[in-house]
Amino acid sequence: MPTINSIEDLKRIREEALRKQELKSASGQKQIIVGMGTCGIAAGARDTMKAILEKIEKDSLSGILVTQTGCIGICEMEPIVQVQIGDAPKVTYGKVSKVIADRIVDEHILAGNIVKEHMINL
Repeated sequence: MPTINSIEDLKRIREEALRKQELKSASGQKQIIVGMGTCGIAAGARDTMKAILEKIEKDSLSGILVTQTGCIGICEMEPIVQVQIGDAPKVTYGKVSKVIADRIVDEHILAGNIVKEHMINL
């Protein structure tokens, strides 16, 4: 944690935090979120996460943030993957296997087309 000795230090830290937040929510930012709650892990979410990361590495893709979260709340649809591209609504996919994960990266992340047959309507 940076040392705060003055109002200027506090303002600088605040501006830096706002800049980082702005970068995270910048239009066009591509994010993949994998549900890694207990049910998700039991259903194979680790393999799904691994498949997504391997696909990104194999195809030398950049500009894609891959994160994990806890329980998303739809246990019967695990493994669950959510995709957020810029300011567009978040899309949630269920029962995501390695094959489906590859399709999500190719068709949704890269081409901008939602893989409707695997989408969950929340």
